[in-house]
Amino acid sequence: MTMQVWKKSATRPSGALADQEVVQRVRAGDKALFEILMRRHNQTLYRAVRSYLKDGSDVQDAMQEAYLKAYAKLDQFKGEAAFSTWLVRIGVNEALQHLRRERQMQRHTDPDVRAERLNQLPDGGMNPEQKAMQEQNHRLLEEAIDKLPEAYRSVYMLREVEGMDVAGVAQSLGLSEGNVKVRLHRAKAMLKETLVGAEAATQAFEFGNKHCDRLVAWVMARI
Repeated sequence: MTMQVWKKSATRPSGALADQEVVQRVRAGDKALFEILMRRHNQTLYRAVRSYLKDGSDVQDAMQEAYLKAYAKLDQFKGEAAFSTWLVRIGVNEALQHLRRERQMQRHTDPDVRAERLNQLPDGGMNPEQKAMQEQNHRLLEEAIDKLPEAYRSVYMLREVEGMDVAGVAQSLGLSEGNVKVRLHRAKAMLKETLVGAEAATQAFEFGNKHCDRLVAWVMARI
């Protein structure tokens, strides 16, 4: 089954179901439509979870659990906030639980060992040298964001990388809008010498189609 996918900033295609309508139909028993919600919000959830967890397998695990819990708790979604905001709260909670378990077990990860990046960057017809430079810029940007303190990194990731509005970030992270603005300002100040521009930030930590398909298939097989 072919699913329509669009970026959050884009206008929803004519005739496409709104999130609330999809949720209602899934509740009514058409669970196959849950795939629409996953494909529509995979990028947002990935960036939210990735702002807390750096290991690729840990991010995948947290995303999988977040979707399973979201599906199980769909009756609790009242539509008072955007579905993406509700989903991000679940994903952030999963990431935080993972961190708590990790700290309790006193696990230590070698900081020089980095998980494989899950982004698939389009080459846009670039030659190998240009493509290599673009990939290096993205890698440097992601590494700079990774070095931000967690409190600032999560706000920066959702607001500047994912493009959520301030109110959505505040609801997702349980912060006041004023607090979001303060943390965002401080994060930008920390990144000032490293960032190559706001436009480049929106291309960081992309969730490629291959990974999206694999995650969707895994979750849909278990709901």
